[in-house]
Amino acid sequence: MQIASKRIHTGRVIDLDLDTVRFPDGSSGELEIIRHPGAAAVLPFASDPGGADPTILLITQYRYAANGPLIEIPAGRLNPGEDPQACAQRELLEEVGVKAGRVERLTTIWTTPGFTDERIHLFWASDLTADKHAREPDEFIEVTPKPLSEALTLIRDGGINDAKTVLCILFAAGFILGH
Repeated sequence: MQIASKRIHTGRVIDLDLDTVRFPDGSSGELEIIRHPGAAAVLPFASDPGGADPTILLITQYRYAANGPLIEIPAGRLNPGEDPQACAQRELLEEVGVKAGRVERLTTIWTTPGFTDERIHLFWASDLTADKHAREPDEFIEVTPKPLSEALTLIRDGGINDAKTVLCILFAAGFILGH
């Protein structure tokens, strides 16, 4: 339970607070916590998700924190008051340049609850139609279509190691598609 909170830093992407908290045993202490508005991520299917080996649209994106490119699914921060599904649709258009006729919820995850309150809402999308992307100036993205089987192999072999992407693909493959 939070007793007090002090804002240490306000940034474009995150805020940092120093919270005084009461722990379950009644003791108290201070914890640094990164405040994040949350995000949505979407696994886009370029072919019939029910097909034998559907094609998914991944993105290869430069990530400064990873010191290079990562293979990911489209994702982005929630705007104030924005519905997570609307965010997923917006990010799909902005980063990949497609609109989805169908967007379905998979699950919601805590990214790193040891130091942030960020949650990512995961979706899958199908019935895609081409449109114009609208990437932000700091987004360096290449759209990379892959058969689901290849994406699963890349996860197993460490070629896809972005947590939201790994979880979303495995969740969809295991619980939605039954692969």
